[in-house]
Amino acid sequence: IVLNVSGRRFQTWRTTLERYPDTLLGSTEKEFFFNEDTKEYFFDRDPEVFRCVLNFYRTGKLHYPRYECISAYDDELAFYGILPEIIGDCCYEEYKDRKRENAERLMDDNDSENNQESMPSLSFRQTMWRAFENPHTSTLALVFYYVTGFFIAVSVITNVVETVPCGTVPGSKELPCGERYSVAFFCLDTACVMIFTVEYLLRLFAAPSRYRFIRSVMSIIDVVAIMPYYIGLVMTNNEDVSGAFVTLRVFRVFRIFKFSRHSQGLRILGYTLKSCASELGFLLFSLTMAIIIFATVMFYAEKGSSASKFTSIPASFWYTIVTMTTLG
Repeated sequence: IVLNVSGRRFQTWRTTLERYPDTLLGSTEKEFFFNEDTKEYFFDRDPEVFRCVLNFYRTGKLHYPRYECISAYDDELAFYGILPEIIGDCCYEEYKDRKRENAERLMDDNDSENNQESMPSLSFRQTMWRAFENPHTSTLALVFYYVTGFFIAVSVITNVVETVPCGTVPGSKELPCGERYSVAFFCLDTACVMIFTVEYLLRLFAAPSRYRFIRSVMSIIDVVAIMPYYIGLVMTNNEDVSGAFVTLRVFRVFRIFKFSRHSQGLRILGYTLKSCASELGFLLFSLTMAIIIFATVMFYAEKGSSASKFTSIPASFWYTIVTMTTLG
């Protein structure tokens, strides 16, 4: 028999479809779709999903194509009277994950709609927190969003530029820009830290749960980003701890992580890495085992040579790592 699905023709045996009489194609219900003129069954459905449906009749195994919309796939299965529970083991986990993600997205959409409906009853703190989390809710929130993003960029660029050599001063060695134009860089750093401090305090004030906010990763990054400045003000004339302060200034580089609040792509990357933590851990474990095995082989292979640099198995690790990762 010929099955025409939205213009794409599929041919199969009638007995193949009759293996599953409880489904649409395996029962007499399909006769409602028979075209007497063309002598074929016509279905105005998705031909891509039908390919999986027809393979199910042929092989007895139902697969889920990852590129298909989960809702559209469920609709097609429901139309043909096929239960999704019979999806093969090779695809069922992927199907369940997509199903769960879709359910969570729908739940988030419903929550967003409910929040929008209840906007008139929001308190000042709730309105402020909503503006921080979704800057597109108002013009003022969007302006503050871009201003903080600008100062984050200025802070990161300043942190880099101040280490660039800016010529020599008579009677001294070559000075970096941060020391030669210390006042200008201090003013820029002060302006950036003031903005970051105001942002942090406002977020702390508006947070639904201040305890959870303080413990969050982004809150810790905010504190670490501004902490060197205030400690530097206290330790200005204390020569005994000046070395510790120089070390502490390294933490200013964490300001670059503040960009994650301003980039949906970075947040998605973070969520992706978090969801793949177990797979990445297994990859690291496998790489570690391979490094130990090959480092051991290299050590004993070169053990008899007096000029060998592989003096121990740990000393062979670096050679093994750069070789396996194509760095060497």
